[in-house]
Amino acid sequence: MQLAGLDAASLQTVRVSVVDQLYATLRGAIIDNDLSPGARISEAEIAQHYGVSRQPVREAFIKLANEGLLEIRPQRGTFVAKISLSAVMDARFVREAVEADIVKLLATDPAPALIADLNDQLARQRGIIGGSARDFMEADEAFHHTLAAGAGKENAWRVIVEMKAQMDRVRFLSSVHFSVARLVDQHTTLVEAIAAGDGARAEQSIRAHLKGILHDLPVIEQEHPEYFR
Repeated sequence: MQLAGLDAASLQTVRVSVVDQLYATLRGAIIDNDLSPGARISEAEIAQHYGVSRQPVREAFIKLANEGLLEIRPQRGTFVAKISLSAVMDARFVREAVEADIVKLLATDPAPALIADLNDQLARQRGIIGGSARDFMEADEAFHHTLAAGAGKENAWRVIVEMKAQMDRVRFLSSVHFSVARLVDQHTTLVEAIAAGDGARAEQSIRAHLKGILHDLPVIEQEHPEYFR
């Protein structure tokens, strides 16, 4: 990375950007189980791998620890945190409550542009059926973010994102079990309810959709008991 000619403010921006990139990359690897629960990771090895100093790696580690994704143990090392069952359940509870209100709000005055956007996303989701779990999870994230943004609840969505990292880890592990076609059908039912201005049906649809993890979680815990705490 070329730093010549940059002033102090620019250097700070570069450093923050590196921290954010490392954080996003490592966070994705943890959620996708490329870095499995309990795995030890080294500040020095990460720094060498990405060609950066240890300081931005340390800062990224702290951000991930604050999110409950890493455990920094003095004199012992840094480890990928095991999945917290209580954090999964709390995130699911909060997410259902918030998104239920979001879809009811959208159904009170369904905006044609939003419905068109959501239908375009549904078409893309159908094209993902049979593809990778990561592709669908990204499409699913975009879909739910669009709902929140459409209701003017971006701040509420940020709160959900900050809470649901443990939930997303379970969702990725359960991807071998869930039917993408079924999830797309659930999304379709939800959009139809919003478009029809049927708040009660929209709420029922989103609540049923977000309760799916309650069925997946016991299966994943039985398959990988070593991943949970």
